[in-house]
Order: sequence, then C-alpha cells, then structure tokens
Amino acid sequence: MNRASEFRQKEVINIADGRRLGFVSDVEVNLEDGRIEAIIIPGGGRFFGLIGKDNEFVIPWERVKKVGEDIILVDMDERFIRKYFD
Repeated sequence: MNRASEFRQKEVINIADGRRLGFVSDVEVNLEDGRIEAIIIPGGGRFFGLIGKDNEFVIPWERVKKVGEDIILVDMDERFIRKYFD
C-alpha cells in the first residue's frame, strides 16, 4: 500500500509514446472512501516551480497503469498530450 505523500515527486511517463510528463505535485483524494481519484502534475511556464502562473494537469486514476518506486506509468491519449505538452 502506498501513502498519498509517497506519490509526490515521482516522475510521470506516458506509456503510449514514452514522453516524460513531469513530476507529481499533488494527488486528489476522495475523503469519503479514501481512494485516490487523480494525480496532478504542474504545467509549464514556471520558473523553477516557484514563480509564474501555470495550469495543473489532472490525470485520472483510471489512466495510471503502474506505480513504481521512482516513476508512475500512465496511458494518456494523443489529444491530451498535444493539448498540454506540445
């Protein structure tokens, strides 16, 4: 079992194309049943993660395929990738 805090700073990689999407900055948890609903990675446009306005990319938990020690593998479709990462 993993704690939500253990997801922070794991790198997220899309298995559909091998693209590195970023590092987990937060998780969404359903407090009623204690389940993780999504992982969140910060968007671009930040200066060392501190300064600047950015979007957060919410990846639904259903898209998470494998959680490893250092990485999280997700399966995101090409539309999502093009919209946020190109």
